Amino acid sequence: MYQAVNAIFEKHDADIGAAEAHGIAVGMLCVEVKADAGNWLHELFADEHALPDEDKSLLLNLFDRTRQLLDPETEEFAFDLFLPDEDEGLSELAEALRCWCRGFLFGVGYAHSDAEWPGDSAEVMGDMIELTKIDSDVDGEDDENALMEIHEYLRAAVLSVRDQFAENQHTRAH
Repeated sequence: MYQAVNAIFEKHDADIGAAEAHGIAVGMLCVEVKADAGNWLHELFADEHALPDEDKSLLLNLFDRTRQLLDPETEEFAFDLFLPDEDEGLSELAEALRCWCRGFLFGVGYAHSDAEWPGDSAEVMGDMIELTKIDSDVDGEDDENALMEIHEYLRAAVLSVRDQFAENQHTRAH
């Protein structure tokens, strides 16, 4: 599915790819679980109305599926980053991780303009900023293991940020 989504971005000369787009969606949804998929599409494409229905449908399904996987009621480990298959090569994976982090930071910033960061989320944001500088010139088992560790860290970090924002909203509501 990653290739199909990425092809939509290539076909429409978007400035980003599937991993970064997914990062944006996850960032938006961590801050506000009811985030609007239409706003997401608007950020991704200069003219989202020019998207064929088939492409729009695939992207909206990805957004909705991501929302479901981030729902605290869903099994914790169902959520994952939307990245190329492992057989694509380590450099592609490293680049996708870098772009995903950049997208996540944008998505959180898009949805959260407040200067206050709840809980440990500021620390996670700092880590994400560092990960946007990751070198995609990787090779070998050590680099592969490092990328796997980063991937797992990001999965856990996303759920932590989601929980921090949810807790913060719950506290503000009372």
